Amino acid sequence: MANTFDIAVFAGDGIGPEIMAPTVEILRKMADASDKYDLRFVDAPAGAAHYAKTGESFPATSMEIAKSADAILLSAMGLPDVRYPDGTEISPQIDLRKALTLFAGVRPVTVKAGQTTPLNMPEGKEIDFVLIRESTEGLFYTQGRGEVSENEARETLLITREISEKLFKFTFALAQNRKKAGRGTGRVTCVDKANVFRAFAFFRDMFDAEAANHADLKADHAYVDATALWMVQKPWDFDVLVTENMFGDILSDLGAGLMGGLGLAPSADIGLEHAVFQPCHGSAPDIAGQGVANPMAMILSAAMMLDWLGLEKGNAAMVEDARRLREAVEDVVAEGRVLTRDLGGSAGTDEAARAVLDMLFVS
Repeated sequence: MANTFDIAVFAGDGIGPEIMAPTVEILRKMADASDKYDLRFVDAPAGAAHYAKTGESFPATSMEIAKSADAILLSAMGLPDVRYPDGTEISPQIDLRKALTLFAGVRPVTVKAGQTTPLNMPEGKEIDFVLIRESTEGLFYTQGRGEVSENEARETLLITREISEKLFKFTFALAQNRKKAGRGTGRVTCVDKANVFRAFAFFRDMFDAEAANHADLKADHAYVDATALWMVQKPWDFDVLVTENMFGDILSDLGAGLMGGLGLAPSADIGLEHAVFQPCHGSAPDIAGQGVANPMAMILSAAMMLDWLGLEKGNAAMVEDARRLREAVEDVVAEGRVLTRDLGGSAGTDEAARAVLDMLFVS
């Protein structure tokens, strides 16, 4: 009998529900076609639209659904014109990161042969690396609580041993899995600014201590400014990069730019017991309801979810389906026949999602 896994579904705001619906449909069809696993989807209301209707942005019942689920699938969240009384944005995704200690923000960057990219790619080169962003502390530690006076402002950068050691263990394990799967070279790069800040020297020391436990992998360092340069000049040289929260926030958008935009940028926030999978882009309320949103980042995030669940639960069929789903999206994008308008095409949300389904079950 197939194992059943509970997936908490946060449909999101703006275009969120539009890209979540076809993603869940694809996952259902893949699970239905397999006798090795099944998926049960549980809706979890939250977000700016829910706040506007009810005065509550993240119901306690939704948090319990998230905590009890095997994985969490979260769509684009937030609306610019719906805010708390103090003016801050409604961000359930950040609430989840903090409540569930999701310290590893995983941001894959993939550009396959034939895919449109702003780069002038040498013939035969492809990009396939992962940026891991610490997601709970760093320069985001005092988010909303910085000190501001008439003449100066202060924020606190926090790097702790407790979180960093977990982060680096996760990073090296991911690099080993990529190497075993034939996707990576086994190179792990610590991205920091250790030449200027003592906090980053501390960060680097902990990275080096974990690197010493992995003789089969190559570990090196790079300053964040140089990394930004090399991500444009030679991104195909990277395998796995790990960095602080703010640096990761910036570099992950650069990575999305290499792929052609945020519409192709999936992500995961992973802790020791829980994981959230969501697209990197926003809720785009200006195009909500028009059926033109790009669902690819959402679908790729679902592929990441299948891969993580498969590895965590020892389910090889889920890992294989994750690969099939990721490659189906990559093939659709590389072919260029069915692209949404943010990628230079004219396809709508449903047409783009249907192309992925066809690639999975018809091709």
